[in-house]
Amino acid sequence: MRDGHIHSPYCPHGSTDSLEEYINKAIQLGLSEITFTEHLPLPSNFKDPSPKQDSGMNENFIMEYFDELTFLKEKYKNKIKINIGVEVDFIEGYEKEVKEKLDKYGKYLDDAILSVHMLKINDEYYCIDFSVEEFEKVINLLGNIENVYNKYYQTLKLAINSNLGKYKPTRIGHLNLVRKYNQKFPFDYSNNKNLEEVVKLLKEKNYEVDFNISGLRKPYCKEPYINGHLLKLIKKYNIKFVLGSDSHSSKDIESIKGFNENL
Repeated sequence: MRDGHIHSPYCPHGSTDSLEEYINKAIQLGLSEITFTEHLPLPSNFKDPSPKQDSGMNENFIMEYFDELTFLKEKYKNKIKINIGVEVDFIEGYEKEVKEKLDKYGKYLDDAILSVHMLKINDEYYCIDFSVEEFEKVINLLGNIENVYNKYYQTLKLAINSNLGKYKPTRIGHLNLVRKYNQKFPFDYSNNKNLEEVVKLLKEKNYEVDFNISGLRKPYCKEPYINGHLLKLIKKYNIKFVLGSDSHSSKDIESIKGFNENL
C-alpha cells in the first residue's frame, strides 16, 4: 500500500492542503509508504510555457520543503514511511541545466520521478497537459494527432537516455500523459512503434514506471495513464511499477486505495 506520487502546498498549481493533511489522509487509508514529489524548480534560463507560469516549485521555498518533510518524516516514523522526493520535468535542450538542479538538490532526496510535460516544437515549448485548447494547438502545430503521439514518445526516449547525473530519477512519470484528452481527441495508438521502443528502453535500463491513476479523475481521459496497449507492453516486458495518485489535494489520495485493491 504505497503512493509514490503526491504533490503538496508547495505546488503552484495545486491546493493549499498542508503536508500533514496529506500524511493523515494516507494513514487513515492504511498506506504504509508515500513519496512527496513536488516539481523541481525549472531552470532559471528557461521560460515556463504554461499559460499560468506555474509548472515548477518556487526555488525560494525548496529548502523549506525539504526541512518540513525532514521534520515530518521523524514525527510520523512509527505510523508511515515518508520519502522526500521531487518530480523532475525533462526539458529537451535543457538537460545541462536540469542536471545542475539535481546535482544541487539530489542529496536531499529519497525518491524521485522523471516526467515529460513539455514538447519542443520549432524551438518553442508547449505544455501538453494544460488544457484542451493548448493540446489542440499542439495538434495543429504538428499536423495531426498521430504526430503528437510520436513526438511525445520520442521525447520520452530522450528523457530516458538523457545524462542527468547521479541523481537522475529511475522512475518515469505518467507514461501516457499524451492521452489526457483522449475522449476529446480519440486515437488508436496500438501500432505505435515509438511506444514499444520506450518500454524496451525502460527494460534495458531497469527503470520503473509511475502507474499513475490520476487520468481516471480527468474528465477527458477516464483511464489510468497505464492502460490498454501500454498496459499490455508493461506486462510483456515485465516492467516494475509504483502506484501513484498524482494527488494535488489530500482527498485525491483516496483514489489509490480502491485501485490498489483491484490489482
